[in-house]
Amino acid sequence: MKEQFKKFLNEEQDPKAIEKIASKLSDLLMKNEEIGYIAVQKKPAITVLPDGIVMTNKRIIICQPKNLGLSMDFTDYTWDQIEATFVKENILGSEFSFSTKTDMTVSIDYIPKIQARKIFTYAKEQLDILKNGPVVADAIVEQEVIDSFEEVEVVEEVEAEEVTHFAEIMPVSPPVFNMEKEDFHSEIQTTKEHGLSGLSQDELFEKLQNYKKLLDNGLIMQGEYDAFKKEILSFM
Repeated sequence: MKEQFKKFLNEEQDPKAIEKIASKLSDLLMKNEEIGYIAVQKKPAITVLPDGIVMTNKRIIICQPKNLGLSMDFTDYTWDQIEATFVKENILGSEFSFSTKTDMTVSIDYIPKIQARKIFTYAKEQLDILKNGPVVADAIVEQEVIDSFEEVEVVEEVEAEEVTHFAEIMPVSPPVFNMEKEDFHSEIQTTKEHGLSGLSQDELFEKLQNYKKLLDNGLIMQGEYDAFKKEILSFM
């Protein structure tokens, strides 16, 4: 038996049946077609000529020996012809079946349960690939991670020097919130003159946000902010 078919003998497949199927398959496979799994019937009584089912990445092939094993009938269905697949587990083996888009139902019984589950799973995977395309998300994510590491710049550690002038540590770009103290005093004066009672909820919320930005930028103290916040919340 060809070496590549030995992997299909680990789930109670009949070696003789696999050998018969394998001897025919080499001439039946299309270009770039690969066998994914081979399942073989196992009836309660001695089965001289069990049927088999071959799953490839392109189609399902039903193999039925004829004339005392001297010949074999092959019927194939490409994945784009298949509508759905089914497995029914019975006491003696399982029945695997599938329906086509032309409302035809094909079934093969007395498949050992493990083999039936394997071909059912393989069929689901092939139908999913046909519907959604090959799964390449993991490869894309892995490449993005590699690219991100390549783009990371190495930051060289340098010895810190003593700062002798405040301007040396000032940021080059202006801060996001740049309200000056004159603007802050103007804001306070406006609040005192016009009060908070006539402001809408949105205006009150905006004032509270302004005071928070002043606190974050060190223009007012925590105690001042708490007082402003308490006063504004009393009107909301």
